[in-house]
Amino acid sequence: MEMRAVYAQTLNELMDVNPNVLCLEADLSKASGTNPAVARMHAENFINVGVAEANMVCIAAGLAREGKIPFCATFTCFAARRVYDQVTISVAYANNNVKIVGTAPGITAGPNGGTHMCFQDLAIMRAMPNMHVYSPCDAYELRSVIRHMAESKQPTYMQLVREKVGPVFGEDYRFAPGKAVVVREGRDVTVVSTGYMTSFAIEAAEELGAHGVRTEVLHCPSVKPFDVETLVESARKTHAVVTIETQNVIGGLGSAVCETLSEHCPTLTRRLGIPDRFGEVATADYLFNKHGFGVSHIVKACRQMMERKF
Repeated sequence: MEMRAVYAQTLNELMDVNPNVLCLEADLSKASGTNPAVARMHAENFINVGVAEANMVCIAAGLAREGKIPFCATFTCFAARRVYDQVTISVAYANNNVKIVGTAPGITAGPNGGTHMCFQDLAIMRAMPNMHVYSPCDAYELRSVIRHMAESKQPTYMQLVREKVGPVFGEDYRFAPGKAVVVREGRDVTVVSTGYMTSFAIEAAEELGAHGVRTEVLHCPSVKPFDVETLVESARKTHAVVTIETQNVIGGLGSAVCETLSEHCPTLTRRLGIPDRFGEVATADYLFNKHGFGVSHIVKACRQMMERKF
């Protein structure tokens, strides 16, 4: 299933048992996967506010104040950039239980180009007080994260890749807020990833493993709150860390890792991702190669970090 189909299906399952769960859209419900899936099955829980993202967030804040659990989905560039003030004041500052879903994060925006290819949403949202920030890596984790979001009471931002993503976990996976997952153990180098990039990190680790390099892969579905303990434990073991994300290397996962290690366990670290630039109309492979954060680049960075630590 496409990730957006999983998003819609999980919302329907939640609405079946809890009528307070609501789906809000700003005229992009087909892109989010909720039209017709949610719109037909739970028409009374589906609200399309039109091309008015700021209004959608404020409506959601009012609904949350009345005990509802609103999920607001739109393109990541709109969910993080366009509505920044409304999210700050009406959601985070007021500490309202609004769930914001940014679809097509980073390079997955593909043909929509530079204006819609948002590389700074993790940086924007993790800098906001009261905001929890999640980025699931596959359908199993996405389903578990959504269920946690519906059960918890706090402002939350979640990245949602729309297309199909290969499985990392299984049906028994349960998301633990604020915790990282060691998906592959190793002692030579640590690769820290989140969301869309975790499958690529695993692929790079497998390639390195074939040549005797024991790579620890640390998946961080919760970018905020951040799992300090697991990262520090891994860094103390490997003494070399590579971060990978489909974001600007400034302010996102890489920054969270560097901030954590500088305070708790100073460690040689290399950040891979977008080098402080805007996006463009391009395929993922093109952008991986242009900016140097595909599988081959992860492998190369890990080898370089291993040489530098001695």
